[in-house]
Amino acid sequence: MDLSRSVDFLLENAGPVIQYRLRKEILRGLSRTEGETLLEQIYQTPHSKLVQGYAKPNGYIGRGMHSWDNWRGVKLHETPLQDGETAARLLSYYAIPINHPLVKNFAAAMRDEDVLREEFSYIPPEINRFETRFVGLNSGFCLMTLMYAMQAMLGHGDDEYVEPFQKTSLEAFKNLLSLSSINDITKTRQSMAKYNYPYIEADTYFPCQYHLETLAYTSAWRTPENITLMADALNRYNELTQGATPIHIKIGNRYYAPFPLNMHNSPIRPFRTDLIDSITYRRLLTEIAMLGVGERVRVIRESADNIREAVATDGILRMDFSVPHNKRYSPKKLEYPTAYADVRLEPDYKRKYALECDLTFWAVQFLSLIQMQKR
Repeated sequence: MDLSRSVDFLLENAGPVIQYRLRKEILRGLSRTEGETLLEQIYQTPHSKLVQGYAKPNGYIGRGMHSWDNWRGVKLHETPLQDGETAARLLSYYAIPINHPLVKNFAAAMRDEDVLREEFSYIPPEINRFETRFVGLNSGFCLMTLMYAMQAMLGHGDDEYVEPFQKTSLEAFKNLLSLSSINDITKTRQSMAKYNYPYIEADTYFPCQYHLETLAYTSAWRTPENITLMADALNRYNELTQGATPIHIKIGNRYYAPFPLNMHNSPIRPFRTDLIDSITYRRLLTEIAMLGVGERVRVIRESADNIREAVATDGILRMDFSVPHNKRYSPKKLEYPTAYADVRLEPDYKRKYALECDLTFWAVQFLSLIQMQKR
């Protein structure tokens, strides 16, 4: 599909983050001088400056990772960007180079046991979380799933430190192909708890969002066979999850809500301009497309068709935010790149066309990822 009108719209109206990513990743025509100029503008954006201010001498950024916002009445984060995961996501989405001190030092801090022990000792629950950080790698509930995924998102996921988790992530998806039902791996919880969901053991292979993100942002695992495996597994996921399928993960004697691949382990829905399915709607579809599966995943094929139709008139992607459900999950309300938010690259939605630029860049990025697989 000819995306020239969409590209022209972005080049004329988008802010520095989209300008940089569009020219570097999609047009592939960014000179060194242009890149340095745009990066300097990105570093001066309000959120970038906050992250710079939250960096510590040991390289770690913020406090914790996907952690408590307050503890017994004490507020722990000035803003969501003072959480390690949120900071890592911003650096990744803003395409800060992997050799930038913020990124390089943060990745190194996530590999330094002494640094991590210090960083995860500020409240009692975090001490235990650090000590059990490897329990639940297969099932998608432990601190190290986040650590590996964030390193991958920062561009540091294709070395011997993270590669074993790539294999774990592949195995988590591969296990879906052997299931006739989610019930094959779940057990019944014998209690009167309010949320008495079926559960899986910590070592059971079941994919979560961080397994997917680790694979989406790395390359060492990619072979034709593994890419086909991922396409088949994602199609199988949608066959297995008919409606919401909430489960818990049992770790020790406690039960936890996992980091689901999709909200409540519900089917992944194709993109539609009239429906925002979940708070990470477009992000999930993007990460699947990043795997290199092309249109072999049915929701990707349907999404691509819907996007092509939506931008056919003038190249601009728009969504209907007038209905109550879409207002609730509108990108306008999702300022920070938390684990529970879609990707936002324009910092100021009061600026003319900012929201349209975010949506249109996503459309161009998504269709470009798919077209690359056809070449």
